[in-house]
This record gives sequence, C-alpha cells and structure tokens, in this order.
Amino acid sequence: MGDRQRDGFVLTQDAERLDLDRVHRWLSVESYWATGRERDAIERSIAGSRPYAVHLDRTQVAFARAVTDGATFAWVCDVFVDEAHRGRGLGTWLVDSIVEDLTEAGVPRILLATRDAQDVYARSGFTVLDAGGRFMEIDRRPTRAAILGLS
Repeated sequence: MGDRQRDGFVLTQDAERLDLDRVHRWLSVESYWATGRERDAIERSIAGSRPYAVHLDRTQVAFARAVTDGATFAWVCDVFVDEAHRGRGLGTWLVDSIVEDLTEAGVPRILLATRDAQDVYARSGFTVLDAGGRFMEIDRRPTRAAILGLS
C-alpha cells in the first residue's frame, strides 16, 4: 500500500514513520485494553504486525495494526485516534484502509474486538460474530476486566 491522503492527513503503513513514544502512551496510558502495556511489548507487537498510522503534517494522530498470516485470517487491533482528532472519521478511514488492503491480499476473514464501538466498526462492514460459542481463549491480560466491562 502506498500512502493515502485525505483533507491534509496522510495514512501510511511505513513503520519507520511511527512515533513509538506516542503509540506507547496511547496504548499503555490512554486505552482501556492495553493499560500498563510495556514499551517492549508494543515494539514486538508492531514488529509482528502490519502497522498503520495517520499523520497530520509530521505529527502522528492515529494508529492501528493488523496481525495476519497474509492468507486466511487477520485480527485488527490497537485502533487508536488521538482525542484532539476524534470525530473526523479518521478511525473509520484507518479501518476501511486496513480492510481494503487485507481484502486485496486475499485474506477472507478479518476479526476485531471492541467493548463499545460496534457502531463505528459496522460502518466498515464488521458484524457481531455469529459463531461466538465456537471460539475459546486463554486470556491472561491484566486489563481483561476493563476490556469486558466488568470493572
């Protein structure tokens, strides 16, 4: 994917342009699902994923990544838009771009999880998982209660 542009914003998949300090703060401090995530874990997660970022001028304003085998499955995660730039459709643009890239790569199944933004992701074509009872997990995240809305 080459860079995409919209209204002065640039969406890129160039990992060299990530502001890792900003991504670490967003995820480990400002998100409910990754609170306390160590920077090393964030760097390793990015290295094992397809990272995406949105910039305005030279400032990163959004981030997401897709974990995928590139053939059968992808997991879209860590979608975050800086608070000052929310409400402009940047998250939808970011997720739509990821879905488009994965679709072009031939990946037929894309999942994500959200506690409270189902309506946002529905705009990008996501639906509630029909076969939820088939999925099983081991979840040792310290943020599990917050993610599930149990805290």
